[in-house]
Amino acid sequence: MRELQRQVLEANLALARSGLVTLSFGNVSGVDRDAGALVIKPSGVPYAELRAEDMVVVALEDGRTVEGRLRPSIDTPTHRLLYLDLPDIGGVVHTHSPYASAWAQAGRPIPCLGTTHADYFRGEVPVSRALAAVEVAGDYEWETGRVIVETLKQSGRTAQDSPAVLVSSHGPFAWGATPVAAVETAVVLETVAVTAYRTLVLNAAVSELTPELLGRHFDRKHGAGAYYGQSAAGLAGDEKP
Repeated sequence: MRELQRQVLEANLALARSGLVTLSFGNVSGVDRDAGALVIKPSGVPYAELRAEDMVVVALEDGRTVEGRLRPSIDTPTHRLLYLDLPDIGGVVHTHSPYASAWAQAGRPIPCLGTTHADYFRGEVPVSRALAAVEVAGDYEWETGRVIVETLKQSGRTAQDSPAVLVSSHGPFAWGATPVAAVETAVVLETVAVTAYRTLVLNAAVSELTPELLGRHFDRKHGAGAYYGQSAAGLAGDEKP
């Protein structure tokens, strides 16, 4: 758990360095499924003041604080529901990054207009429906997680196909295999949000990427035959030319 606390601290500091957060907005968490716990940034603490021991350990099963002197992020129930319903993810990030949040506030998915987008998302980045009044008045943060999972299911894609969802009127939640990978997703998400906006300003009639080009770019990084980057053997110096 100490190692996960260190990883979550480093991921939160990386998020702050990325420029995607303002003041203490935003949070990163990581999960230890064997221990049945997640680790998350404490609520409202400035990033510059964070230490590994400040990262709060929360039980996956019931949300109780297992370890930590500070209150966990207010978004902890959202993170917890995502871990429970998306068993293959290992880290979650929430930001209010300006362009991704603008798409969320507009209630518009981010269309896949280019290959940079297709390298990370198999199609548009979906946006959720607005939460109903009863959901807002009830367990709001938990219901936010529920609407994210609902949006994924309705899009017909997996958490790997679409590693982010825009919550209507709110902002983006993103994830990855680790806390650091989740931060990378959040950085890419903001990049494609900016690029899509600028593309539509230049050409409002632009077409989305063809299925063939979309599939080729996504699968060369994430498919069964992915060939982007280096193999473990190549990095070890054992790969033959």
